Amino acid sequence: MRPGGIEASLREQGLRMTRQRKILLELLEQSGAHLDADHLYRLARERDPRLNRVTVYRTLKLLKDSGLVDELDLMHHKGEAHYYETRMKQEHAHVVCLRCGRVEEFYGDPLRRMRRQIENHLGFQVVVVRTEAGGYCSHCRAVRARELDQAGYAAPARGSRRRKQ
Repeated sequence: MRPGGIEASLREQGLRMTRQRKILLELLEQSGAHLDADHLYRLARERDPRLNRVTVYRTLKLLKDSGLVDELDLMHHKGEAHYYETRMKQEHAHVVCLRCGRVEEFYGDPLRRMRRQIENHLGFQVVVVRTEAGGYCSHCRAVRARELDQAGYAAPARGSRRRKQ
């Protein structure tokens, strides 16, 4: 969805594209990261020092309720923080490293097939899909293997740890 599409979508819902909403949507779209409300607030204040924290939270709720923004927990890799992204991208899954918190986005046929399977097998009309996978990125897998080795553990087999003899 392009900026004109966002504005049209807000208008259809009886809402205006205010200066604050425009700033927050631009930051979410252009940041290239998943932002929590606090980080978004700090970035928005750089553009408009008059913007306050309450406006950010209210606007995020409004944008979420309007279907323009998704709220994510990203496997709670940083506690209970919630992150936001626009729904302007095609459907995707979030893959989160449970050690370093790195987040990758995964697009492709497996997600489309999963959607079709849900619709066919369960009779649902799927409106939104949010998929998260947690694991370890290649860097953290190597670090973790070294740590386990140094601690005297063999590589885990099928989810269990075995102590070296």
